[in-house]
Amino acid sequence: MASIKEDGDDAESTPSSPTSVYKDPDDGRQRFLLELEFVQCLANPTYIHYLAQNRYFEDEAFIGYLKYLQYWQQPEYIKYIMYPHCLFFLELLQNANFRNAMAHPGNKELAHRQQFYFWKNYRNNRLKHILPRQLPEAVPAPPVSAPPQPPVPPVPATTIAVTAPPAPALSPMQYAIPHGSAQAKNDMRTSGVDRRKRK
Repeated sequence: MASIKEDGDDAESTPSSPTSVYKDPDDGRQRFLLELEFVQCLANPTYIHYLAQNRYFEDEAFIGYLKYLQYWQQPEYIKYIMYPHCLFFLELLQNANFRNAMAHPGNKELAHRQQFYFWKNYRNNRLKHILPRQLPEAVPAPPVSAPPQPPVPPVPATTIAVTAPPAPALSPMQYAIPHGSAQAKNDMRTSGVDRRKRK
């Protein structure tokens, strides 16, 4: 009789029974935020190196989790990503050769340098493709029988305005004070104030 009652309790506690369906208390918000944070951590080559050094990439469940996280590349999720390099690295992590290579510190540094150079030159490279180029002006063909024009009287040199050549475009990575600036640096040795102790 006791065994019959135990069998009845087991039937009620199985996960397939409708009374034990798991209901997420925050409708998946916590899971969404955790996955978003993890995916964005993948934008850091040092973190990927840490995962490789601690052998996370040897775990098949973790590799499956990385494949699962590719849904972040869909437009309805990509709008939440603040660091787009994480999606690039997530795609690279699908390759076993890349996962193995990131265990070496030299490859980590190489990835970090390439990421830096991308950030450094991104704006200038992007502007090259966005800004329209000026079309070369067409040189009109000289008329066949043009009457000779009278010579133009010379203009005195004092009336010619001298313009400086245009300054080169500044890179977004340059410092606030342009190179060769005449502004004085904030240096204690040249401040002009006597900083010696007074007796």
